[in-house]
Amino acid sequence: MRMPVRMLPVFILTNILLGNAPSVAQTVTVDATPSHVANRFIPQYALGSTVDRVPSNATDVFFRPDQIQKVLSAGWGTISYRQNTDLFVQAWHWNPKGTWSDPAGKGYFTGDKTPTGEMIRHSYGYSLPHRGFTRNGGSEFDGYSRLDDGDVNTYWKSNPYLTSTFTGEEDSLHPQWVVVALDKKESINGIRIQWADPYARDFRIQYWVGDGDAMDEQSKGEWKDFPSGTVTEGKGGDSTLPLSSSATSTKFVRVLMTRSSNTCDTHGSSDRRNCVGYAIREVYLGTINEKHEFRDILRHSPDQKQTLTLCSSVDPWHEPSDLYVAPDRMESGDQPGFDLFFTSGITRGLPAIVPVALLYSTPDDAAAQMAYIKKRGYPVSYIEMGEEADGQYMLPEDYGSLYLQFASALHQVDGGFKLGGPSFQGVTEDIKAWPDAQGRSSWLGRFLDYLRAHNRLQDLAFMSFEHYPYDGCETPWKNLYQEPELITHIMKVWRDDGLPPGMPLLDTETNAHGGEASVDIFGALWLADSFAGFLAAGGQSTHYYHALSYSPPHPICRNSWGTYHLFMVDDHYQIVQPTSQFFAAQLLTQEWSQPKDAEHQLYRAASDVGDAEGNVLVTAYALHRPDGQWALMLINKDHDHPHPVRVVFHDSEANRDVSFSGQVTMITFGKEQYQWHPDRRKGHADPDGPPRTSTLQAGQDTNYDLPAASVTVLRGNLGPAVR
Repeated sequence: MRMPVRMLPVFILTNILLGNAPSVAQTVTVDATPSHVANRFIPQYALGSTVDRVPSNATDVFFRPDQIQKVLSAGWGTISYRQNTDLFVQAWHWNPKGTWSDPAGKGYFTGDKTPTGEMIRHSYGYSLPHRGFTRNGGSEFDGYSRLDDGDVNTYWKSNPYLTSTFTGEEDSLHPQWVVVALDKKESINGIRIQWADPYARDFRIQYWVGDGDAMDEQSKGEWKDFPSGTVTEGKGGDSTLPLSSSATSTKFVRVLMTRSSNTCDTHGSSDRRNCVGYAIREVYLGTINEKHEFRDILRHSPDQKQTLTLCSSVDPWHEPSDLYVAPDRMESGDQPGFDLFFTSGITRGLPAIVPVALLYSTPDDAAAQMAYIKKRGYPVSYIEMGEEADGQYMLPEDYGSLYLQFASALHQVDGGFKLGGPSFQGVTEDIKAWPDAQGRSSWLGRFLDYLRAHNRLQDLAFMSFEHYPYDGCETPWKNLYQEPELITHIMKVWRDDGLPPGMPLLDTETNAHGGEASVDIFGALWLADSFAGFLAAGGQSTHYYHALSYSPPHPICRNSWGTYHLFMVDDHYQIVQPTSQFFAAQLLTQEWSQPKDAEHQLYRAASDVGDAEGNVLVTAYALHRPDGQWALMLINKDHDHPHPVRVVFHDSEANRDVSFSGQVTMITFGKEQYQWHPDRRKGHADPDGPPRTSTLQAGQDTNYDLPAASVTVLRGNLGPAVR
């Protein structure tokens, strides 16, 4: 919590205002009351990392034994395998070998569940030909929508698994939609839709009213029907529809579909999935004049120049020609094969968190994947259901329906599988969806309500989310002051949304999301504060993004080659030098915690080191380790000034204070040990570590000097009570 200026001692405030570091030691107080343990954890399961999709020409280098050994030296434990194809609106062939639903070798793909002598080293995503997204929260600027690509031979089609045939519920409970997002407000009074099969029998054309963005601020407005925009008993075909007698100014228009013709698409009638849902060849939007002439204002193009469109879901039908592999691009790259992943050594033999594709896949394929992994005997702790459904703008009830269908299929393979999700994007506030009929807008709250309404809450064994706290490419130093409040706050939000007490919270992917700052000393301080803060807030496991040494420019930060990784690499992806976060990882996993399969007890700590703006400049986290020692991690976020601190361990039940006594080991990593020099792809650190280690004799009056911009671990035993 931030300390108001008025609470600061006068001598501290005076020095702050003068721009000087305090000359008198301030206090860090550990709440060491035995009943106040904030968390209990085993480091190798609580402090982990991730493996994600990589360029296809980098896989063999990344998984080379010498490179893996360098990655392992960071000390991370359990690995969370990230499933990236959902983000790019692709179907994942986790096993390149399998069967197609159509005997002609296309349709819905199911990977082969039977292991063979051949290892799966590589796997890829297949672009979906019935896509309705120009781009969304995951796809960035890859691909395009078929709703306005200018080709009436292509079409968008919704996911058949969201129809009554598979949900067992009325289609009106899972309405499907497409949204046209204009560049600015335009006058609209007409729409033209070229329907494909199956078409919508009942649908409504709506416009957005409100201050917020219809897609990214969904609770800050509402959809209103155009006066003449409601259609029942539609006939499909090429339909031009006057929406009102006078034009309405709006930036967003939605087609909301609630009843299907259930006629079959171009793929034929042999597969029921081809004959349910909704399909549109092309959509046009604009005005109709007194002469009934229609003027279209949309840009129709098979690329990112088209008018932005978004959709509720996409049919995962595809064919072999939809595979495209660019060696140097992640979005068309390699999801490392499960056999390579589990046998390379990257998992240390520990149970991994593995995903199943859900948003653009089938329950049968998910079941086959987990049957394969089970037959191989690979250890799995949790199964994450899909990836970032919120970033794909999927409504919580639609995700809930898919979740239950996939859960049923997976539990037929093994009733003991622990399933969870939704793997939210990195947000710092509650995720909001368009309000439902009851006015509820909390995405997680409605998802949980959906599971409860179907008596299936027991199918959710954990809740997962990602944590990327900062937007933009420039990350001001003051952003450091926000951690760990940001991670603590969002975890409270999930609980307030109705997540049951005691249900594990997993941060399955996290980093600072701060461009070049991530590899500067900023990244090390943030990492230590965020990971320890997550555990102090009661989280079960948190996972660094990412273990493999992939270091491209951030997708948004085009001039930065310093993001998301422990090492800088050369043009051939080979490790050149560690970054600041590598050293922070070692402090967490090998100095603060004990690298041992044994329980640690985490206690909260607070400091009175602050600045004139009320920011806490020193945060602290105390561990009672299995070896009996206490380890206190202290993070000095003051970029310019060192701070001497005195440390007190307070037991409120015994009403006593104790301090470190005898020999104390002090390990410090800060800007004195590490300096980053930006130079685009040639960015590098000099000096580049390691931390400084020293020993001192401690007592109750000992002051510990925390250098400016540093992480320090104090480790030792406690002395007798002061009182």
